[in-house]
Amino acid sequence: MTAPLKFFRQIWDELKLVVWPTRKEVIRLTIIVIILSVIMGMYIGGLDYVFTTAVETLLR
Repeated sequence: MTAPLKFFRQIWDELKLVVWPTRKEVIRLTIIVIILSVIMGMYIGGLDYVFTTAVETLLR
């Protein structure tokens, strides 16, 4: 029974050593991820549209 308790105590001790990001960093990085995700989605959607149109044109 002591092994699981020791394991969780070690986890807790390691979590105390983690340098957590500030609220400002989290917000800034979240905005960057959202913007890049939208840009990549638009890029992939554009490529999909171009290739779909090309294939439909070739198959007519």
